[in-house]
Amino acid sequence: MVSAGRILAEAAMIKGLYIQAMPEFGAERAGAPIAAYTRLSDEPIEIHSFIYEPDIVLVIDRTLAVNPMVKEGLKRDGILIANFPGAPKDLRGKLGLPAETKVVAVDASQIALETIGRDIPNTPILGAFARVCEYVDLESIEKALAGRFKGEVLEKNKEALKAGYREAKVG
Repeated sequence: MVSAGRILAEAAMIKGLYIQAMPEFGAERAGAPIAAYTRLSDEPIEIHSFIYEPDIVLVIDRTLAVNPMVKEGLKRDGILIANFPGAPKDLRGKLGLPAETKVVAVDASQIALETIGRDIPNTPILGAFARVCEYVDLESIEKALAGRFKGEVLEKNKEALKAGYREAKVG
């Protein structure tokens, strides 16, 4: 989650946006819940706090996709993008989201297994984000990825990014 937030922030910076990215850790141990907050704006950001009413929520951990906590604070007309193998309408129903909320489901874990070879769904989720959000596009995310990865790892992540973009189901 932290890496996805940073890559998203770097991609937004490449697009000329103002950014803030901050992680929130609970107990620092492997497998502990993590939240990461990323603000993107075309104007300077004056707020310096966590985000309590997000416009967009990304759920990277498949096991949390149907946990009601993920929709906490999400604006009624917000966007929920989740690592979920089913249809957006199924996810909407499980979470009790209103019709105004855009729901995006992408099987990011499966995409990651097929492209990267490991269940690291960050990049496919960012592909889904690029498909439904105007802040960044595939090109800016690819540039941000190139700042972190090289060679075969970069190419596999680019493939995962494009697959996430292509396979995201919007409802």
